[in-house]
Amino acid sequence: MTVVLVINSGSSSFKYQLLDVESEQSLASGLVERIGEGTGAARHKVMGPGGDVETSRELPIPDHAAGFAVMLDAFADNGPSLTDQPPAAIGHRVVQGGARFFQPTLIDDLVEINIDELSVLAPLHNPGAVQGIRAAREAFPDLAHVAVFDTAFHQTLPPAAYTYAIDRDLARKHRIRRYGFHGTSHKFVSRAAADFVGRPLRELKQIVLHLGNGASITAIDGGHSVETSMGLTPLEGLVMGTRSGDIDPSVLLVLARREEMTPGELDAFLNKRSGVLGLAGVSDMRDIEDRREAGNGAAMLAFDVYVHRLRAYIGAYIAQLGGVDVISFTAGVGENSPLVRAAALETLGFLGVRIDPERNETRSRGPRTISTDDSDVTVLVVPTNEELEIARQTLSIVSRS
Repeated sequence: MTVVLVINSGSSSFKYQLLDVESEQSLASGLVERIGEGTGAARHKVMGPGGDVETSRELPIPDHAAGFAVMLDAFADNGPSLTDQPPAAIGHRVVQGGARFFQPTLIDDLVEINIDELSVLAPLHNPGAVQGIRAAREAFPDLAHVAVFDTAFHQTLPPAAYTYAIDRDLARKHRIRRYGFHGTSHKFVSRAAADFVGRPLRELKQIVLHLGNGASITAIDGGHSVETSMGLTPLEGLVMGTRSGDIDPSVLLVLARREEMTPGELDAFLNKRSGVLGLAGVSDMRDIEDRREAGNGAAMLAFDVYVHRLRAYIGAYIAQLGGVDVISFTAGVGENSPLVRAAALETLGFLGVRIDPERNETRSRGPRTISTDDSDVTVLVVPTNEELEIARQTLSIVSRS
């Protein structure tokens, strides 16, 4: 029993994937979206030796419970059968675990209530996760359900790293501190990197750059997160597709006074209309690179700002770690942009970081080295697999219970 169904639920959609943890193979995956709208949509893909087979439907999906019924119909009609071979457990991705959840946790009524209460810290993410958990527990009442938290990997941050320099009583009252995110990805990549270089995880000082539309960087010492760029929310840190990353808080006060922007408008401004989108009008790094190559000044500046922030964080984290053995790039931009990787590390030659241009341009599905053989720091591209990491953690909890 090594098959786990992984659920990643949002407010109006959820993704799912059926994985065999032992073989690390995806058996099926799908997406149910536009929940609560007039017409919803569902896609289901079955992976097999003869190739992938995908089906799709459009129909009313009023809520998550109805969405799970659509998913169950897709498995029943197209396979694999969840009735003949039910999964060992259901793993749920939950973005915010606060300071309450340090590890994957079996979900019961109390845990569900706690996840819901933590919605105050993640109003865009936890409510959707709770809806998915409730629908899944109703659909699969006899199976174990496990919550795997994005924030859990970062619970090893020392107080100096997670504490903000504000009034401590006010911070405690509102649970304001650095939590960090992308934890399942950072954990998966750091372990995969250690396996790839053939060294014990406990011996390595690593920096992992998860660069997608959302982006974060983590310093990992001996397998433990000791510093990470995202903070109370996923807004802090690196420049991202539509998020500003680090910004002087007084900018918000200026905009509130001069533009009469409300808190909600400021939130949307920083999360949805900033980052490289705000600088260049597009949020996809591929478009930024194409426009930069064509000589577009806004795209050139956006790329430079993006890389400048990367270099600043990499340098700071090397200092926090007291050196670095492995630097890994992952996620959409990290895995697919040789230009970003080369530019981010261009100034680190004084530390003996050397990138092999041919290796950097080469693509592969698995981990690969892009540094030279004589580089003092090993630089890798490691494809992330957050669903597999969630499935692994889910199975580990179920096997111990």
